[in-house]
Amino acid sequence: MKKHHTAISIHFKEFLFLLGFYVSLALFYYTTLWLNRGGFTNSRETYFSLMGILNWGGLDYFLKFILSLPVFWLIFAWLSQSRWLIRLLVHCLTLPLFVFCWIKLYYAITDALHLFHLQGLGSLWDIYITALFYILQFGIIHAYMYFKENQQQMEVEAILRESALKSELSALKAQLNPHFLYNVFNTINASIPKELEQTREIVADLSDLFRYQLQASQSDLVKLKEELDFTIKYLSLEKARFNERLQIHVEVDPILLDRKVPPMIIQPIVENAVKHGIAPRVEGGNISILIQSSGEKIKVCICDNGMGNAEIGNIIGMGTGLSNTDLRLKKMFGNGLEITPTMPHGLTVKFTLD
Repeated sequence: MKKHHTAISIHFKEFLFLLGFYVSLALFYYTTLWLNRGGFTNSRETYFSLMGILNWGGLDYFLKFILSLPVFWLIFAWLSQSRWLIRLLVHCLTLPLFVFCWIKLYYAITDALHLFHLQGLGSLWDIYITALFYILQFGIIHAYMYFKENQQQMEVEAILRESALKSELSALKAQLNPHFLYNVFNTINASIPKELEQTREIVADLSDLFRYQLQASQSDLVKLKEELDFTIKYLSLEKARFNERLQIHVEVDPILLDRKVPPMIIQPIVENAVKHGIAPRVEGGNISILIQSSGEKIKVCICDNGMGNAEIGNIIGMGTGLSNTDLRLKKMFGNGLEITPTMPHGLTVKFTLD
């Protein structure tokens, strides 16, 4: 099996960092020589001098920078998917070529400008330092590129692990055969006497809730009509528990019923209103669901006249239903839940679907 390497991209910021690295070295080298010649104590030694900069570091590191660029491209772009041994062999060829070109160019330019350079056996130091500089700089660059490639691979592996986890969870969900649940509900329904029609309807609604939840776990989007039917069935079960203490009002624009919406996006808000708003009140309360169109967007408003909450700003973090719904909306549409108090008491929760 072939091993696929991650292609390494060279960013503009990295190029600027490389350039800054050379400029910093040139200035450090120039300043060191200036201080060695007297610097502050010798008034004849001015710091900023064009010929001085060229002669003492500027030209040297400029040529090294220019000659490094083709080697950099060759090793980290053209050979980015090659084995490390091949790159090492290429370095064995480019290192002497780099030193040779630098010596020829540097000496030719300094001779033309009548600038100083080492002579005779002293030129061996130029060869040694240039080769050492080549090894040092590309050693650092290789270390950085290895770190960068490793970070990219770790990100890819994290994505793959998350994907594998989702697949595993889906497989575990699929192991629970939905037909088994439906058959159980049908068996229960069949065993209920005909005179207990309301009980039969409750069991049927509960069966529909399980069916929709299974569908929602396998779908990214569902029709608004399906989401609304699920929510109404949930409310009908709560209505059977609270009787007259729970009043329900639903108003929806018919043209929106076939629009696609995220599943399980309305019911958690309604459940929160029932659990924290209506249930604690002895006299119960009302829940209203209003869904309207606003251009291409869907405006959803869920209002209750229950207990309300004095800490409106912190209410989303108090329960998983609202917090998860708020997070889903922000990730999918950029805007989360808008929660305001209902007068004289209760809460109004609004959100927008694109």
